[in-house]
Amino acid sequence: MPLYQIAFSVVLIILALAIIVLVLMQESNQQGLSGAISGGSSESFFGKNKSRTDEAKKAFATKIVAAVFFILALAASFVIVFVK
Repeated sequence: MPLYQIAFSVVLIILALAIIVLVLMQESNQQGLSGAISGGSSESFFGKNKSRTDEAKKAFATKIVAAVFFILALAASFVIVFVK
């Protein structure tokens, strides 16, 4: 197995574990019946400043890591197919 395949595999495994950890660290968005009746928390201070919270930072980090994972997986597949 060539060195670049090992490198791609190791990095993809690390990124996959990072995605799993980031998703598990996030809280559930499920509000239940009380959220449906009261309209959710969009009118509170927390609801208006949602992008500044730790949850928003975790969600943003998850999106970035997932995008890097996707791009790297595509690059790895192209390299494996076209480099022989």
